[in-house]
Amino acid sequence: MAMKAMGIFGGVQMIGIICSIVRTKLVALWIGPVGMGLFGLFNQALDMLNTATNLGIRQSSVRDISQAHENAAEQGHISRVITAVRRWSLWLGMAGVVFTIAMSPLLSEWTFGNSDHIWGFVALSVALLFVALTNGEHAVLQGLAKLKRLAHATMWGTIFGLVLSVPMFYYLGEDSVVPSIIAYAAGCLIFAWIFRDKDHATAPLTHRQTFAIGKDFVKLGIYMTAGLFITTLMGYVFNAWLNNVAGTAEVGYYQAGYTLVNKYTGLVLTALGMEYYPRLARVATSRIRLTAFVSQELKVSMLVMAPIVALFILLRGTIVWILYAPSFDVIYSLISWGMIGIVWRTLSWCMAFVILAKGDGKMFLITEAVSDVIGFGLNVWFYQLWGLTGLGISFMVWYIIYTAMIYVVYRWHYSLQLTPSSLLTTIFALCGASAVMMAMQYNLTAVAVAVTVVVTLVSAVLIKRQWTR
Repeated sequence: MAMKAMGIFGGVQMIGIICSIVRTKLVALWIGPVGMGLFGLFNQALDMLNTATNLGIRQSSVRDISQAHENAAEQGHISRVITAVRRWSLWLGMAGVVFTIAMSPLLSEWTFGNSDHIWGFVALSVALLFVALTNGEHAVLQGLAKLKRLAHATMWGTIFGLVLSVPMFYYLGEDSVVPSIIAYAAGCLIFAWIFRDKDHATAPLTHRQTFAIGKDFVKLGIYMTAGLFITTLMGYVFNAWLNNVAGTAEVGYYQAGYTLVNKYTGLVLTALGMEYYPRLARVATSRIRLTAFVSQELKVSMLVMAPIVALFILLRGTIVWILYAPSFDVIYSLISWGMIGIVWRTLSWCMAFVILAKGDGKMFLITEAVSDVIGFGLNVWFYQLWGLTGLGISFMVWYIIYTAMIYVVYRWHYSLQLTPSSLLTTIFALCGASAVMMAMQYNLTAVAVAVTVVVTLVSAVLIKRQWTR
């Protein structure tokens, strides 16, 4: 199931990336730098407002739906939970509309330094409602393990949103920015509605019952939102510090390397998590099944990630040249060390999902907050020691520490353990990535190629065995 989910959502995310590139390219071509600036600022505002008002229920509600789905005998309970999720999504979406309209004068002033875009933010509130409703339908599909329907809803919504936006860019110019964002969100909502779950009828819940059913996933969502805020804040503070001590160009190099290391490889984990999270939530009360599922996911994730990490390190020059420019060669070492950190991130990721599966919001917030503070401190310290290379080493050390911290929670707080086979797969991925990195550091390209080929072939054989079981 894990490999199947990765295959489905890996393709969906690639389509999403392509649509994003096309949309950005057309904005740059037809509207120009001013349009790019407006487009970026309004989209960032939409993301910020959605994070603040949606209270994380896109992820937190998946747990409740999955657990209700596990007990198939109580069909009425599943319908009640799904109805509660949809109503909470509507309520929070409407609250987001009201909040955005009320804050529009301040948002315009803070974002643009003037009051010229008040009505732009008022209009943007409609997109916020569309996003909230889309998230609710996506959460239902994920929680019910209807991954094909979720993939189709996401893919066609993204494509249709782009199709709606393109004529606006061409005919309206700068005036198309906010309408195109609304149209894009509307396209996603239309296909979320088309592919929504139709097997469970709307339950006749009162507002009091809806509130009672939803309070647990909203509470978990608030903890998740707080954790995300701290992560975003620490990232902002570090970028501001780096800008002050080293300049904007250095921030640009860091962001380019961080995006390659964390964002693009993170797409693989996101794809795997679509199936993994609800599966864990369904068995959250069984230590035996949790241990088995986590260890199985760890093996699959490491076998998928090992060749990706090795190839990233081997082809770092080509990747940087294609996505950025030759002048970005200063981030090669950052990428190499950071990709070793990705292996540790994968290990911690598999265990950390148990915290969410159990609905332990306080533990999630504590571990994320401590991790973010440690990551900030390491970034400042290691940059002062080794510059951009130090930021790559910092990323690796950060995730080693985070993995140790999560393992303590996993092993002693939840009384779970990892199987020897999953640990051996992790060691295999670490050794392969480290060998390729060392070979590239000493310009032994032939050795790096040979190691990458071996890692890829071994991973492919082992993945095939997992697939055929």
